[in-house]
Amino acid sequence: MKVKLFTDSDLDGLGCAIVAKLAYGDDVEVTHCNYRNLNQRVEDFLKKEDNHQVELFITDLAVNSQVEKMLEQRFSHGHHVQVIDHHVTAMHFNNYPWGYILAEYESGKKTSATSLYYDYLLEKKILTATPALDEFVDLVRQYDTWEWDANDNVLAKHLNDLFFMFGREQFEEDLIRRIKENKESFELTDMESMLMDVEEKKIERYIYSKNKQIIQHFVGDLCVGIVYAEQYLSELGNALNKKNPHLDAIVLVNVGSRKVGFRTIHEEVNVAKFAKGFGGGGHPKASGCDLNEETFRLFITDVFSHEPIKPDPEKNEYNTKDADHGTYYENRKGEISFIKKLADGQYEVYHQGKLLEEKHASFEEAERFVKRNFASWLQFDRDMKKKH
Repeated sequence: MKVKLFTDSDLDGLGCAIVAKLAYGDDVEVTHCNYRNLNQRVEDFLKKEDNHQVELFITDLAVNSQVEKMLEQRFSHGHHVQVIDHHVTAMHFNNYPWGYILAEYESGKKTSATSLYYDYLLEKKILTATPALDEFVDLVRQYDTWEWDANDNVLAKHLNDLFFMFGREQFEEDLIRRIKENKESFELTDMESMLMDVEEKKIERYIYSKNKQIIQHFVGDLCVGIVYAEQYLSELGNALNKKNPHLDAIVLVNVGSRKVGFRTIHEEVNVAKFAKGFGGGGHPKASGCDLNEETFRLFITDVFSHEPIKPDPEKNEYNTKDADHGTYYENRKGEISFIKKLADGQYEVYHQGKLLEEKHASFEEAERFVKRNFASWLQFDRDMKKKH
């Protein structure tokens, strides 16, 4: 029996391809897709009568409503269809007997397409589990869900770094060989570990430079930070969110690939819903869409004249956050904000010497208000001497 797999082009998609090839060997043909070309490729496959007897799997990506109807028609005619995904935006596929969408296990752990597909293959006894394969699948899951960050499991992150460093074909071939040869454990070689040490330093420098290029902008009710980037997008989005917690989300615009990524660290913000408004999708904390005319205007043209916000200084000695004597902030217009703690523990904000009405329960809340409303940063000690 021949097998066809359509899957994503990221690490989770690579994981799906690897478990499929370990399960089916030469009988499986894998096509890596993205949201721009998935529907056309699946539609072309469905139109060919020669493919009626081929087992069809689609993982980690959701087709549009037109192709969805074609899949249902194929299934109703007795031909194989199985869609496996973990994105909340694909939950409607659970309405079909051929759809299996699960965002979270009963244990509370988040799923990935690779882990769900692996579970499926084990349950159908098409693939046999090994310690090495178990560990590989979970590393992919941890990276895709960013659980690795909470667990400080850098091996999961390094797996993704190596994927982009070596390229899909070479890395896939090497991983399949490694998993087959050493069934008891999955680990990096000494050379790969050395490469990762060098790569970490490159990523740190890249994040440092991009943190100086963030354009703050409101899109509806969301205060976002827009940055133009082509490398280390997941790491960059996560780091910039942590460095700028007043922002609801980071928007990563990759002009070269014509993609826009959305990342957040806030529980109350759902960037999957945000991306859906632009024809995209993903997870509540990580999503994306195409860079089309609408998003190009919104994230490039409309903000082209905006100056980036400055990062907070790290070496201030006098003007520090929540200082007893108060804390000063400044923006590109030269406007000064001042946060002062009151006797009752609340905080008040002055802007351009004028006391604002709203009081804040904490310094963090007051700072968030200042940064979001005035696009300000912690004033440098050296600038205070000039202006105060």
